[in-house]
Amino acid sequence: MKKDPRATRRALLLSLSSALWAASTVACDSGGAKVETAAAPVVAAEAPVAAPEVKKAEKDPLVEPGATAAIGRPAPDFTLPTADGQAVTLSALRGKRVVLEWFNPECPFVKKAHDDGPLKDLAARSAAAGIVWLAINSGAPGKQGHGAELNQKAGAAWGLTHPILLDESGAVGQAYGASNTPHVYVIDEAGALVYRGALDNAPMGEPDGGARIAYLEDALAALAGGVAVAIPETRAWGCSVKYAKK
Repeated sequence: MKKDPRATRRALLLSLSSALWAASTVACDSGGAKVETAAAPVVAAEAPVAAPEVKKAEKDPLVEPGATAAIGRPAPDFTLPTADGQAVTLSALRGKRVVLEWFNPECPFVKKAHDDGPLKDLAARSAAAGIVWLAINSGAPGKQGHGAELNQKAGAAWGLTHPILLDESGAVGQAYGASNTPHVYVIDEAGALVYRGALDNAPMGEPDGGARIAYLEDALAALAGGVAVAIPETRAWGCSVKYAKK
């Protein structure tokens, strides 16, 4: 009996199909075939967020930020800029007698003292005796008497040859307890504070209680004579120091 060629062809195709299916099953089970999976979505890396800018704190003009002035103790050391752009460090003046004058060129008491009062020529006379005189303005920006240009003009108008230092943060003034303008301090050759207080007992040129008592000049005379200052501390008078508000 003759075989049907179509039946034979179908049998061969079925057999081949079964063999291919079996081979593919073995390959997947054995790990031989690579199974593709959907690729994970690519997420762009976020740009690093910049940290907020932190401004550097202004350098404290005091060598020891917690230092405070006291009679008989070392005067707090500091470095301050001058109105003309230089810098002065107190400790560099060790070995000299130093006067600190808290200053405000727009204060009526300061104006009176420099126009025709004791401060008209006291700094110049003191310099001739080897004393270093430093004016310090602790007024904050925007306050009365603040500004390098204003202080330079005032110094020129009064013929001042000593530096005018700018203590805009008020750190030095507060360390010394400066409350008024003028408020004056005397430092001896060893760097100790020997006097602080009023220029004299005559605000606006009018003595309080009779004759004028020249507290600052008396302190300088005592220091020059090698004797203790008789009145080492007095209450200052004048305008308030124009510190920055906290």
